[in-house]
Amino acid sequence: MSAQEPPRPPPAAAEPPEPEPGGRYEAVVPHWFYCKVTDTRERWVPFSAQDSERLEEAHGAGKDQDDVVVPTSGGRYDVHLRTRQRVAVYWEEEVSEVRRCTWFYKGDKDNKFIPYSESFSEELEEAYMIAVTLDEWKKKLESPNREVIILHNPKLMVHYHPVASSDDWVSTPTEQGRPRTVKRGVENIAVEIPSGEPLQIDHLVFVVHGIGPACDIRFRSIVQCVNDFRNVSLSMLQAHFRKAQEQQQVGRVEFLPVNWHSSLHSTGVDVDLERITLPSINRLRHFINDTILDVFFYNSSTYCQTIVDTVASEMNRLHQLFLQRNPQFKGGVSIAGHSLGSLILFDLLTNQKADPEEDEHRAQGSRTTSSTGGIEEVKEILKKLELSEYCDVFEKEKMDRQALFLCTETNLKEMGIPLGPRMKILHYISSTTEMKVSDPESPSQHGHSTEEGRNCQYRDVGLGQVSANYPQLNYKPTIFFAFGSPIGMFLTVRGVKRIDPNYSLPTCKGFFNIFHPFDPVAYRIEPMIVPDLEFEPMLLPHHKGRKRMHLELKEGLTRMSVDLKNNLLGSLRVAWQSFTRAPVPALEAGSTEAEAEAEASTEKQPDTKAEEAPAAVKEETPLINVGRLNGGNRIDYVLQEKPIESFNEYLFALQGHLCYWESEDTVLLVLKEIYQTQGITLDQPLPGSQ
Repeated sequence: MSAQEPPRPPPAAAEPPEPEPGGRYEAVVPHWFYCKVTDTRERWVPFSAQDSERLEEAHGAGKDQDDVVVPTSGGRYDVHLRTRQRVAVYWEEEVSEVRRCTWFYKGDKDNKFIPYSESFSEELEEAYMIAVTLDEWKKKLESPNREVIILHNPKLMVHYHPVASSDDWVSTPTEQGRPRTVKRGVENIAVEIPSGEPLQIDHLVFVVHGIGPACDIRFRSIVQCVNDFRNVSLSMLQAHFRKAQEQQQVGRVEFLPVNWHSSLHSTGVDVDLERITLPSINRLRHFINDTILDVFFYNSSTYCQTIVDTVASEMNRLHQLFLQRNPQFKGGVSIAGHSLGSLILFDLLTNQKADPEEDEHRAQGSRTTSSTGGIEEVKEILKKLELSEYCDVFEKEKMDRQALFLCTETNLKEMGIPLGPRMKILHYISSTTEMKVSDPESPSQHGHSTEEGRNCQYRDVGLGQVSANYPQLNYKPTIFFAFGSPIGMFLTVRGVKRIDPNYSLPTCKGFFNIFHPFDPVAYRIEPMIVPDLEFEPMLLPHHKGRKRMHLELKEGLTRMSVDLKNNLLGSLRVAWQSFTRAPVPALEAGSTEAEAEAEASTEKQPDTKAEEAPAAVKEETPLINVGRLNGGNRIDYVLQEKPIESFNEYLFALQGHLCYWESEDTVLLVLKEIYQTQGITLDQPLPGSQ
């Protein structure tokens, strides 16, 4: 029956109003919905206005008989019109039912409206059209579930759910039971219909999750969390890139999840763990096996290989599929990792191979750096070896760092260096195992790696990594974002005490380490590059353009207490000096007061300078040289805690590790840095931003 009607446009969409008396009938405007099942509960979700129009256009063209596929939700889902199914494109997900909806009734449980089936909606619409045209109401219809719907008038239509009866022989449709409200048209029900996503995609970001299958405190999957991250990015684009959007310079950034947990736990390891797991506290042990053990799996050479292969192959697959579906895409690709996922990406990036041209360019850059600053580095080495008196000799011979490591005992002897200093210098050269561009203070154990890399920085950062064959990516990431990352801790445990300031990831120029101040898993990176200087991480500005009020209040109270302390101490000094000073003639009283004021002012000046020092330090913080890991820019960025979180750090520690998916400040930094590579800036620069 339905197979014969689809070529004909349905009455709700294309039939003109019947030329009956009054002519008050207007065809209902349909909207497309899909059924989302969560925890055995069904919820009907509307497509965006843009997607619904596209589906209706394909349906109106009579393409239902053909297996026409309509991309929806920014191209992440395909709708098969003939089978009425919504299928995920980039990840595995249960197929959802799709409906073309015109009539709705209110459900029992959550009071949300549920659409009728398409066939019964057509019956309702036909009955409604007759009732309106002929002005004959009190129409009674029977649904496929033997339920009664009565059309009393255009604004009062009721659905009666039959009362369950023990006698099945007399179960006839009745008007007993609690009535449900019936509505015609999506505009008459309380549902928010999104407008849709911009068609233009400017950048692609792959997001890798951390331990376990759940990624937030609500135990949601990586797909759901990345959906939140994407939705926040759309709102941030509208709020902070409005001018660029109006000029059509900005579309949107696509975020795609990368799942490796299911592949790891499908290897049969769960069965092996189940055999040796104790039966007591079963839920806790199962939780540990499913989440925390992922860290130990990654430190195992066998399962580490599985994890890195899965992450790399999945990102390559997603990249290739994305390009196939978006052939016009010309933007860049970045990667982001949360928790353990950031460490996996960091190890992958440190083991990528750069092009020969980039290697040559990097070598030329290091030679330029060596020629300009090499002599100063040699002076630092001599100073460390307590041989500063020979600096002039090396400077006269134009000895830079590279030349120093090529020196032999004969060369040093010809330069007039005595035997004792010669031995110190030669021992220093041999202890660094002929590293060409190494930090003066890097320990000799960094040279124990047998891996033949391109340069010493690559071997240093790769020290202690699990022995695995790290696969190569099919693209060069523009930026690497780490959320709540333990990279610093793992590098330290592996024996990397310091990262060479000249080191940068072979194929990725940007690196941002973003963390919540109470995140128990997050660690900093910058102190490993600049260990001799204590400085705070960059404070991420609030997305509304100012610090949170409780932080400003805290700073204001601190500043006020310092002022009060300084004024009180100054008054006490003046009082004590006037008390201990010998009596003077009355004629000198005026000069004495002037001297006292002068002395008090001079004594206050150092305190004022001391008070202003932190402000000066804050202004100079972005100018700190933290090496080339992020192209010379700052690496560590800390979020501002919420007012309620400041009451108890321990209470919100877990939340601090899982807050990044819905953090507007995090998303805004990601967008700002991505679009900055394209020469597009925020409408108004946020205070304190770099």
